[in-house]
Amino acid sequence: MPFPLTGGVPDAGLPIADFRFETVEPEFDQLTLSNAPVEVLATGFRWIEGLVWMGDWATLLFQDLPRGRTMAWSERGRLAVWREPSGNANGQARDRQGRVVACVNLERAVVRVEHDGSVTRLATHFEGRRLNSPNDVVVKSDGSIWFTDPPYGIANDYEGERQASELPPAVYRLDPDTGELAAVSLDFQGPNGLAFSPDESRLYVAETGDQSRPEPTQVLRVLDVSGEGRSLGKPRDLAKVSPGYTDGMAVDEAGRIWSSAGDGVHCLGPDGRLLGRIHLGLTVSNLTFGGGPHLNRLFIGASHTLMAVFLNTRGARWP
Repeated sequence: MPFPLTGGVPDAGLPIADFRFETVEPEFDQLTLSNAPVEVLATGFRWIEGLVWMGDWATLLFQDLPRGRTMAWSERGRLAVWREPSGNANGQARDRQGRVVACVNLERAVVRVEHDGSVTRLATHFEGRRLNSPNDVVVKSDGSIWFTDPPYGIANDYEGERQASELPPAVYRLDPDTGELAAVSLDFQGPNGLAFSPDESRLYVAETGDQSRPEPTQVLRVLDVSGEGRSLGKPRDLAKVSPGYTDGMAVDEAGRIWSSAGDGVHCLGPDGRLLGRIHLGLTVSNLTFGGGPHLNRLFIGASHTLMAVFLNTRGARWP
């Protein structure tokens, strides 16, 4: 795996003039900082996805998805290509050994980038048929890998390659010891972003629906984790984000969900109540907490622009 980025100048993001905090519930006022504006870190990308914070590198990895490259932005102010070609990689996460686990549209696979930079394919088929296009991924504290598999990356040639679907959309769990792949939920038309609650008792999954329909189902759902952390209950609707919909999301230390939306970022309570919004004037695809030891900076993939804002809360630290 490449070394961390060094050199450059200290991070000096440029504040944007047209952002706005909107309080819906008083709790939101305690989460924002009046002297911490939203900042632009880099721009000129086609569509940003797959944000993951590499704390020991002080670096954020993210996908410039349609261009097929994984980018790296460091707190020293450096921007570089980390991996190219990426296979039109989408969601990514870090496992318990510090390796990067990524969903790759062109390969219709979940892969792991090893410490030496080599790539191991972890999941490509289920019951003899090819996966669709794994979209987002999280790694649980027991090392198991959970990912969504909608057909979005094989629906066109922009984010992947148009191909036939062989499996219904599903949420999967990959066992870290046996390599066994299990479909833990088939109750979605288009499972997208996902995240665990801080205690890993719940899994949040964005349902973004069948995109071939004029009005696809688009709702954030929650599933209880059961079976000694190996299976899921039936999904329940938690919240409807509007405008737009929940795509990627990040969870903070209190279990609040910071959701992507059509107008920026929406902050939801664990019960789905809307607490407030960060208006950006751009569609947000994905976000993650990071930035130093406190994880108090929210990194935001806003269409073609990478943004960030310091908050008065910290990202969740899982067991």
